[in-house]
Amino acid sequence: MSSTAFGQSTVLGYPRIGANRELKKAVEAYWAGRLDAAGLANTAAALRAEVWQTLHDARLDAIPSNTFSYYDHMLDTAVAVGAVPSRFRRLGLSDLDTYFAMARGVDAEPALELTKWFATNYHYLVPEIDPDTAFTADPGKALREYAEARALGITTRPVLVGPATFLLLAKGTDPFARLDDLVETYAEILTALARAGVAWVQLDEPAYVADRSPAEIDALRRAYTRLGEVEHRPRIFVATYFGELGDALPALLDTPVEAIGLDLVAGPGNLRRLAGAGPLRGKTIVAGLVDGHNIWRTDLRAAAVTGATVAGLADHVAVSTSCSLLHVPVDLTAETTLDPDLRARLAFARQKVDEVVLLGRALRDGTADLPAPRPAAPAAWRRDDVR
Repeated sequence: MSSTAFGQSTVLGYPRIGANRELKKAVEAYWAGRLDAAGLANTAAALRAEVWQTLHDARLDAIPSNTFSYYDHMLDTAVAVGAVPSRFRRLGLSDLDTYFAMARGVDAEPALELTKWFATNYHYLVPEIDPDTAFTADPGKALREYAEARALGITTRPVLVGPATFLLLAKGTDPFARLDDLVETYAEILTALARAGVAWVQLDEPAYVADRSPAEIDALRRAYTRLGEVEHRPRIFVATYFGELGDALPALLDTPVEAIGLDLVAGPGNLRRLAGAGPLRGKTIVAGLVDGHNIWRTDLRAAAVTGATVAGLADHVAVSTSCSLLHVPVDLTAETTLDPDLRARLAFARQKVDEVVLLGRALRDGTADLPAPRPAAPAAWRRDDVR
């Protein structure tokens, strides 16, 4: 198993569309036949490099990869585990066009269903799982993006939707009838990542912030017990977000995973649950202290107090966003016509990265240099909050 420190600061994801919506324009040009596959790939690579360099230059300790997507990260995960319905496989299209066929439909074949990603404005494509689905590990995208970042001198942490959330959000009769098969596919992916030098992998399990049955909690425990037993693997960071983890927290603490992410913005009760969880047995707690789900600045001093409380409970704590920054605009500096009073209260993705870095340093060195909080934003402005 790879062994390395997690770092003091990270984010769970970053906007992939580009500061000027470059990805949207390139994908639409490809669909219209105005851009070929190579041109689309070049645009995508440039956007990925820009994100990694931005996070590196901000001095973020731990940088995610495999968060880029041409369309949807659930669709990317479906491809990574071989969950491509036969109606698309038999079309004989290229991998890229098969991917887009799943997203948009083609000829008489309907697309995968589209539905809301929890309580956000984002929509994801619903995987289709049945007894005939032949799970097959395809870590190519994650490996390519990891290698691209390494070529820039940047070490990253590949991100995938976790197996339990993937099945809970998929379309099928019994979500966990195929759990063992799917977990073995994830085990193969982890082994391939480790062989490429990956030290940490992030597996997202946001479905477990909802109330879950004992059987669903047991499925989570089984999945990560098995993945933790993989002999040659990266260290595993299980990220949860959009609420309180509940009974899934002790289940994860019982597994060999090395790090657990908790949303302390939408799920402040996570702090109480963590305090009552007993010995954390050397696990890293990734504290989601900066809201990744809205556009407002963080009260850094209050967040630092929460972070210090977590630090009193765990051997190692890292500061993070509460969820991926996918849900907020890219950079406030591009907004040049805003009311100055409003602007002073805003933080987009780039600014939230700076907040995470500041909090990480405060956790290590103390809170003296943290700026005082801004007054709360007026209710009239908050009507347009991305929540």
